[in-house]
Amino acid sequence: MNVELRPVKTEAEQALSAAYAAARATLPGKGDVAKLREDAFRRFETRGLPHRRVEEWKYTDLRALLRTAYPLAPAPDAAAHARVRNAGGILSGVDRRRLVFVDGVFAPELSDLTEEEGLTIGSLAEALTKADPLAMARVGKTFVTEDVAVALNTALMGDGAVIRVAAGVALRRPIHLIFAASNDRPSASYVRSLIVIEKGAHATIVESYEGASSQINSALELIVGDDARVDTIKIASGRALQMASLLATVGARAIFNSFAFAADAELVRTQSFIRFAGEDTKAAVRGVSLLRGRDHVDNTLLIEHAAPHCQSREQFRAVLDGDSRSVFQGKIVVQPHAQKTDAKMLTRALLLSETAEADNKPELEIFADDVVCGHGATAGALDPGLKFYLMSRGISEKESEALLIEAFIDETIEEIAHEGIRDALKFAALKWLGVRS
Repeated sequence: MNVELRPVKTEAEQALSAAYAAARATLPGKGDVAKLREDAFRRFETRGLPHRRVEEWKYTDLRALLRTAYPLAPAPDAAAHARVRNAGGILSGVDRRRLVFVDGVFAPELSDLTEEEGLTIGSLAEALTKADPLAMARVGKTFVTEDVAVALNTALMGDGAVIRVAAGVALRRPIHLIFAASNDRPSASYVRSLIVIEKGAHATIVESYEGASSQINSALELIVGDDARVDTIKIASGRALQMASLLATVGARAIFNSFAFAADAELVRTQSFIRFAGEDTKAAVRGVSLLRGRDHVDNTLLIEHAAPHCQSREQFRAVLDGDSRSVFQGKIVVQPHAQKTDAKMLTRALLLSETAEADNKPELEIFADDVVCGHGATAGALDPGLKFYLMSRGISEKESEALLIEAFIDETIEEIAHEGIRDALKFAALKWLGVRS
């Protein structure tokens, strides 16, 4: 007798299925977009929320962590806009172009839409509704992955930014995408952005996530043209669940830098899927996480070297206090034709309490024979010798610890090219240390 086994859906999985069924007819885009959504939702229905038996989610069991799936956020009203008017405060002193999304919906009245030659900014919801050629050609096609979080985003994507930087244009200011929850009631939003940086263009893109009592699943599709330079920075904070996916394809002779910063973030999963599709590209993917209490921050990378003569550097550092947990999973894949690849990956965790946990899993998957690749991972406590040295010079125990922690993370933050953003993140780190003291 054969018994058919069917997985039991959790309450959250049932709520997500109900949310899609209720919203499907009103989500932007028809035809090919609707088919893209249906295919993505079927992948979620088949697999369910990722759990510890899924290798890429082994340390962040979303099926167990996500007990309740919040309903989709309603369209924000004037009161919601008023509550998030000052969002993005961590970069308040930085001259940048603010693009604000309230509960996942683009808010032009809160955004800086002044014209700049070679820069085009629009709403993804509008682009999908009007079948904009750029959106139709690119959305869902930048980096194809079977990841369930990305599939959920594709199925339920509502709004986001569509940005194009014309060939040869160097933007005067960073573009800051602010995703803010109005906190009127627990809600979820699914934002999708598409950014195309054409040949020889230069741009700095910042994404920040703010708010409590919210769940946000965001995805950024990024196309970097030949000879371009792009710096991306993600900033996560707030007592919320945040899943952010970067899907990037980088052209030849480009310079690509990515930085992920998390401080006092309850549950964050930042995942990057990056393909080097052209020769002689240089990339640096870095991050700093500052955790305490029961914070959980997961940085997961898949770096695919699909062209020869490319260089990549991955460096992540985490500071953990209390019962917090950091996760780093990094995989570098070198395809057979990607000869002369130079790739190095390093992750370090600094444990300030005996109950903190750091899970580090760097991997190399190499199919070429003329490469230089390496990886490393360390986890440990503050050096007692250095701490004693500082205290012997009259510095208090807490101040000594703060100085050592600051030195530990500054080496990575210093690599951010934009001075204003670099200084703002250093200040945020000092503020975190100050609260700890």
